[in-house]
Amino acid sequence: MRLPGKIADHSNADVADDHYHRYKQDIQLMKALGTKAYRFSIAWPRVFPEGSGAPNPKGLDFYDRLVDELLRNGITPFATLYHWDLPLSLQDRFGGWVSPDTSKAFGGYAAYVAERLTDRVSHIFTINECSRLVALGYGAGIDAPGLKLSVSQLNQVRHNVALGHGLAVQAIRAHGKAGTKVGPAENVVTCIPAIATPENVRAAETATREVNAGYITVMLEGRYTEAFLAQAGKDAPKYMAEDLAIISSPIDFVGLNVYKPDHYVVAGDDEHGYSLVPFPASFPHMYSSWLRVGPEAMYWAPRHVAKLWGVKSIYITENGTSAADNATADGNIYDVDRIMYLRAYLTQLQRASSEGIPVSGYFLWSLMDNFEWVDGFQTRFGVYRVDFATQQRIPKLSASFYRETIRQNAPV
Repeated sequence: MRLPGKIADHSNADVADDHYHRYKQDIQLMKALGTKAYRFSIAWPRVFPEGSGAPNPKGLDFYDRLVDELLRNGITPFATLYHWDLPLSLQDRFGGWVSPDTSKAFGGYAAYVAERLTDRVSHIFTINECSRLVALGYGAGIDAPGLKLSVSQLNQVRHNVALGHGLAVQAIRAHGKAGTKVGPAENVVTCIPAIATPENVRAAETATREVNAGYITVMLEGRYTEAFLAQAGKDAPKYMAEDLAIISSPIDFVGLNVYKPDHYVVAGDDEHGYSLVPFPASFPHMYSSWLRVGPEAMYWAPRHVAKLWGVKSIYITENGTSAADNATADGNIYDVDRIMYLRAYLTQLQRASSEGIPVSGYFLWSLMDNFEWVDGFQTRFGVYRVDFATQQRIPKLSASFYRETIRQNAPV
């Protein structure tokens, strides 16, 4: 189903990077950079065209080829089960994530993938960015499926997505090879102490727990916070007690997508114990206006997750920036703004690691330009420029920066 006017440049993703046919070439780009791991997403509709029932016998063939090629080149595959491509049949039959039937179907899909791939794929992320999926897809009507639901309906969708995560974790435990590791990949709402006094740090920790109550908090604690339920009131999600046990099924790691500071926090005197400081109009941002520049987010996000919930393994599953990426007269793309951004954020990640925060790995968004959802092709995040007319991959200056950073294992 296509809704006119939803993509900024009126494009579609019928052919984006053509990674399906060019994956061997793309893996050589990764290898040349020195990349040790590659995070990719599996298309649920390709595997189960109806969302459940009989799988497509050829649905995982591409991923078999991709995984084998990665391993042949010394690159560890990390799979993501869901990056927002829902089988249309589930939307038509159940309203998508409005219904727990979609959560159950997701568990069945996870079981099938685990049976087929975990002989070679040892790390699986369940759902990418629950919070964006719910807020922009079912609340603001920006992302697919483009709905604007009531508060009560939105809270129910949020619960069903978290339930789908938990059912997927259980399915992977039951059907995957022993030792397979699993966890979410969430764009945690990052709360940063405006000034790192002990009082403000505690306030930022409290804020982190509360503003992420519907996702990471319930996944790691098995309960909704009292403040979340009180604020929701009659609009709180409806659920059975066993739902919370499923949602909080033990995981092996937490993936964090970190791009920007979401809130700066100071200690407050009210019952919440914190205040969220407004952003001034002059606060800096990258090429995308939403992408505020706050490198310290890369320190505080993993620190809060480790401190609040005792998480022992954290992956930065996405980090990167858009840029204008215009070629100069010599044909090169000197994306020094992207280099500045990456250097600053990676320096903060190094700070976190040096303090013992258990960061297990980092995934750059992204290797190459691609179809960026509602922005279409006009917003570019890659360290390789893609000429979408010819599919040529062209290294930007940031590719050299990233290669040297990998070589030295430190920002350069």
